[in-house]
Amino acid sequence: MAETQRAQSSAQRTSGLGAAGEGSGLGVGEGFATRSLGDSSLPVNFHGNLASAESDEELLSLLQRAKASKRPAVVTYGAPWCHACRHMLPTFCNLSNDYESASFIYADVDKCYETTRDVRYTPTFRFYRDGEKVDEFYGAGPQRLRDRVWLHT
Repeated sequence: MAETQRAQSSAQRTSGLGAAGEGSGLGVGEGFATRSLGDSSLPVNFHGNLASAESDEELLSLLQRAKASKRPAVVTYGAPWCHACRHMLPTFCNLSNDYESASFIYADVDKCYETTRDVRYTPTFRFYRDGEKVDEFYGAGPQRLRDRVWLHT
């Protein structure tokens, strides 16, 4: 499934999430303001614990930072062309506000290709503690995501 989706044309992938400053999508840094994502709107992150990885190096750096600060990390591996990813993103953002003791990271499978090579489906959610993956699931399930975040934070 992910291999087929990765083969889609570049033009189809450019809508939705973008880099910081492009006017759409998630921005990297100390939180981001509300941004449009299709018909939904992403909530404001109040705690600076939500970031978007735009490269393999950035994803590894964000995971290392979470490990060094002894914070659990919740990573969603998705893509702007994935409808289920777009559906889950507002829930993911809201959870970052509810669980300020954890790091929340969005990793675009098209931009973080090397580190997401083993991601078979989008969205995939992985939970890390002390730099080690402790849990994983995939698919759109807001309540399942809430339950797993509660369990691992």
